[in-house]
Amino acid sequence: MLIVQKFGGTSVGDLERIESVAKRISKTVAKGHKVIAVVSAMSGETNKLVGYAEHFSDNPVREEMDMLLSSGERVSASLLSIALNEMGLKATSMTGRRAGIVTDSFHTKARIENIDPTSMQNAIDSGNIVVVAGFQGVSEDGLVTTLGRGGSDLSAVAIAGALKADLCEIYTDVDGIYTTDPRIEPDAKKIDKISYDEMLELASLGAKVLQTRSVEMAKKLNVNLVTRSSFSDAEGTLITKEEDIMEQALVSGIALDKNQARVSMRGVKDRPGIASDIFNALAKSNINVDMIIQTVGHDGETNLGFTVPKTEMSDAQAIVQTFIDNNEVQEAEYDSDICKVSVVGVGMKSHTGVAAKAFSTMADENINIMMISTSEIKVSMIIQEKYAELAVRSLHGVYELDK
Repeated sequence: MLIVQKFGGTSVGDLERIESVAKRISKTVAKGHKVIAVVSAMSGETNKLVGYAEHFSDNPVREEMDMLLSSGERVSASLLSIALNEMGLKATSMTGRRAGIVTDSFHTKARIENIDPTSMQNAIDSGNIVVVAGFQGVSEDGLVTTLGRGGSDLSAVAIAGALKADLCEIYTDVDGIYTTDPRIEPDAKKIDKISYDEMLELASLGAKVLQTRSVEMAKKLNVNLVTRSSFSDAEGTLITKEEDIMEQALVSGIALDKNQARVSMRGVKDRPGIASDIFNALAKSNINVDMIIQTVGHDGETNLGFTVPKTEMSDAQAIVQTFIDNNEVQEAEYDSDICKVSVVGVGMKSHTGVAAKAFSTMADENINIMMISTSEIKVSMIIQEKYAELAVRSLHGVYELDK
């Protein structure tokens, strides 16, 4: 088997941990597998480099930031390769450029456009363990680029896809995907297998183990993804095609997102195009609108509400104010003391009553639902933040996810 193993910042956090990673890779090789390791910078290293840059400039040139930040992963890659060679294993480290990772030219947030795996394949064929510096690539015009947040996961998934690897293992400080946050519900269970779509929902709804970009790429490239702990030998969670999972659970998990704020506009002029004008203005300011609710218009007016991340609330407020100033909206209220709790599961496609059970559970706990959003495999509810943990525990119990 060809296995891509990605190790995050905490996994290569110091020299002892890099040595542990080298031992883990050697065990995989001893089982007869070929390995490509993708590494992040040592934990804290990227922040330290950002701090160096900010000593000289409040707004450093993006191209230079990429040159600087990409050095953190190169340090980890070369140190891991040195450790592996010292253990008697053949290993070679590669930058994003040498690994053939070509990106667009959007510095500090580049997207991978294609990978030429020739150099990596030749190294593997020569019996090497290949250690790739994650989070980086090279643009068409030859400049170093970095991939933004979660970039090393993206590197690993893209490399696995390009080389048609049998498995891509993402090693972190947690041992898999859980039915909900174990810090909220101690009875949360680790999920053995989950579909790409369920994982995408959980990731977008606040589950922090994997980011949506890497799961989207894994789905697109048909890469079997495993997330597991670099500090134990516990089996992780396999993220794969829905049809490859024999027994589909009705509900896979309960997600909680506290980074939510609600905007409620009253007396909105009920004319064609008003919603388009409001949401286009929000989009132009890169404000990420999530849930939207509109009442039926009467007397030439309607009410319109939507949610945005808390961090974007003040920007949204400024835009809504322009519509109030233009007499298109009568008044608006803003509420940051809310959260979104979601029930996720592909089993919902073929079973009725999942949403009804969620709403009944909220009613039983005397929790008022302010907004509702549904998809084929998800039910999301906006509630007051003070009820967040009660809601998660109640839903986790009613769907018997602790069994």
